[in-house]
Amino acid sequence: MSYIKFEKALMTNLQDSLPKEVLRTNRSGAYSCSTIVDCNTRKYHGLLVVPIKEIDNENHVLLSSFDPTVIQHGAAFNLGLHKYQGDNFSPNGHKYIREFNCDKVPTTIYRVGGVQLKKETVFQNYKDCILIRYTLLDAHSPTTLQFRPFLAFRSVRQFTHENAAVNQSYAHVKNGISTSMYNGYPSLYMQFSKANEFHYEPYWYRGLEYPKEQERGYASNEDLYVPGYFEVTIEKGESIVFSASLEENNTENLQEVFQNEVEMRPPRDNFFHCLVNAAHQFHNRSVNDERYILAGYPWFKCRARDQFIALPGLTLSIEEQDYFELVMQTAERGLREFMVGKPLTVEISEIEKPDVMLWCVWTIQQYAKEAGMEACRKLYARLLTDLMTFIMEGRHPSLRLHDNGLVYADGRTEAITWMNSTINGRPVVPRSGYIVEFNALWYNALCFVALVLREEGEGELLQKCEMLAAKCKTAFIETFLNEYGYLYDYVDGKMIDWSVRPNMIFAVALDYSPLDQRQKKSVLDFCTRELLTPKGLRSLSPKSGGYNPMYVGSQLQRDQAYHQGTAWPWLGGFYLEACLKLYKRTRLSFVERQMVGYEDEMSLHCLGTLPELFDGNPPFRGRGAVSFAMNVGEVLRTLELLEKYKYQS
Repeated sequence: MSYIKFEKALMTNLQDSLPKEVLRTNRSGAYSCSTIVDCNTRKYHGLLVVPIKEIDNENHVLLSSFDPTVIQHGAAFNLGLHKYQGDNFSPNGHKYIREFNCDKVPTTIYRVGGVQLKKETVFQNYKDCILIRYTLLDAHSPTTLQFRPFLAFRSVRQFTHENAAVNQSYAHVKNGISTSMYNGYPSLYMQFSKANEFHYEPYWYRGLEYPKEQERGYASNEDLYVPGYFEVTIEKGESIVFSASLEENNTENLQEVFQNEVEMRPPRDNFFHCLVNAAHQFHNRSVNDERYILAGYPWFKCRARDQFIALPGLTLSIEEQDYFELVMQTAERGLREFMVGKPLTVEISEIEKPDVMLWCVWTIQQYAKEAGMEACRKLYARLLTDLMTFIMEGRHPSLRLHDNGLVYADGRTEAITWMNSTINGRPVVPRSGYIVEFNALWYNALCFVALVLREEGEGELLQKCEMLAAKCKTAFIETFLNEYGYLYDYVDGKMIDWSVRPNMIFAVALDYSPLDQRQKKSVLDFCTRELLTPKGLRSLSPKSGGYNPMYVGSQLQRDQAYHQGTAWPWLGGFYLEACLKLYKRTRLSFVERQMVGYEDEMSLHCLGTLPELFDGNPPFRGRGAVSFAMNVGEVLRTLELLEKYKYQS
C-alpha cells in the first residue's frame, strides 16, 4: 500500500489536485516543481529550473513543461494540462490520469482507451538534468507518442511573452535537439534513449495563467514558446527515457542512469522517510565542492540563521554526521571571513545578523550530544572560543555585550531577528534592545562553551564565561520575567514589549536556562494556552494587539501578517523539546499527537515535506515556500528526541 497515493477521483478534480505540489531537486541548487497533474500554478514552477550565475544569482525556468500525446488509430490524446486566462484549462490531460503515487519517485499512470502509460520522474543528483521514463504498460494496437516542450528561458521572478528576439534555431544531437532562446543562456539539450523524429513547428502558446501568483497579488500571465514536437513509436512493455539537461547526454545509458537514480532514493513509505527525502532536497553542493543547506524552495538561497537552526535535524537526527561536518566546514570559513572583515567567499547570506553566532554555538552543541564531546572539541573548540571572544571583545558590529551580562542589538530600523519582514525597508516587527531569544541563546552559549573549556583546561576565557553566565542569569530574570509569569519579547530602555510571542520558549528549551523549574513551567503554560496550534507555535498570541493570523492577500498584506499570528513548525520543535525536558515521559503521548498534525501535511500542499508557515487560525492552511528547511529539520529532531525519551529508564 502506497503511503502517498491518489486515485482518479481526486486527480480529475482540479479543486483537490491543483493545490498539491511535487518538488524534485538535484542537491546543487536546481529543482523541478509543479502540481501533481503537471499544471503549473506558480511562476516558480517548471520542469527544469536552474541557477545561472552567468546572468544573475536567480534560478531560471528553462523547460516549463513537457506535454505527452498518445496517438492510436490516427487519434491524438494530449495528456498535458495548462491554465489559460478566463479560467480555461486545456488540453485537460488530467482526465486520463488513473493513479499518482510517490513511493520512490513521482509516478503517474494514464489510461486512454486500451492504452496504459506510466510516467516516472527523477532529477539527477548533482547534475542539471531532469529525467522522465515513459513505460507503455498496455496497448492493443500500434502506439505513437508525441512530446511538446514548453520553453520559458526566464528568471523565476519574471515572465516571458511573445517577442521577435527569440532564437528559433536548433541543432540536432544524438536522439534529440539542443536550443537556446536568448543570448547569454546555455543550450538546453532534449534527448531520448530511443531514436525519434523532431518536427520543427515553432509556435507561441499565449495567455497562460498562474493562479498562485494571482492569490499573491502579482502579475500572473505569460506566453511560452514551443519549437516543435518529438515523435517516437513505442511498444507494449517498452520504456523510453527523456532527458532535459544543460549538457549533451550519452543516450545509450539513459535507462541505466534513470534506474540508478531511482535506487538511490529513500522510499517515501512513512512519515519519517518522507522527511528524510525532504531533508536531502535542501542539500546544496557548489561547483567548488562547498556544502550548504538551502533555506527552502522555491525561492530561498542559503541563509546563515536558517542553516544553523535546520542543520542538526537535517543531518544528525538522521545519522548523517558527515554532511553536518561538511556544511560546518564551509560555514566556519564564512564566519572567520566575517570576523576579520574580509569579503565572503562563501554563498551564505545574512551572516552578519547578531544572533547568527549564537545559533552556531547551539548547532555545535547538538553535534556534541550526537558525536560526543571529544569529537566536538577536536573539530570546533577553537571556533567556539573565537566566536565568544569576538562577541566579548565588542567586535561584532551589531551585537553589544553590556556590563550586566546581557547582549544588546539595535533593531529599530533594521530587521535583525528571525522576524524579518519589512515594508519600505522598515521592520514590521521592530524588535530591539535586549531581545529575549538572543539572551537565552547567549546564556546557553556561555554555559556550553564553559563546559568545553573546562575539558580543554583553558583558564582566562573559562573564568570570563562563568562570570558572565552568573551575571546574565540574574539580569535575564530581572529584565524579562514579568509579574504574570511570562517573558517580555524585548526590552529597550523604557520600551517594553508585553506581546506574548513564542521567542520566550527558547529560555525553556535550551540545555542551559537562566530560569528555574517553576519559571520554566509558567512560560511553557503561556505558550500552551496562547500560542500552540497543531502546526507549531503562533508568532503572536490572539490576545495581543495586532493579531493577524491569515497569511493571504497582496505582498503588503502578507508582510503585515508574516509574524503577527502565523504558526511555525520549527518553533513547535523547541516547544516540544521544552515539554519533554520538563515533564519527561509523561508528555510522550502529547508529543506524538502533535506529530500527527505534521504528518497530515505529507499528502497536502507539497508532498512529503512541510511548507514555510501556516495560518494561525483553523483550518491552519500551509502558506509561503512549499518546502522549508527549519521546519523539516526541527520535526526530524523532535522525532529523534521522542525516541530517546521513550527508551529512557
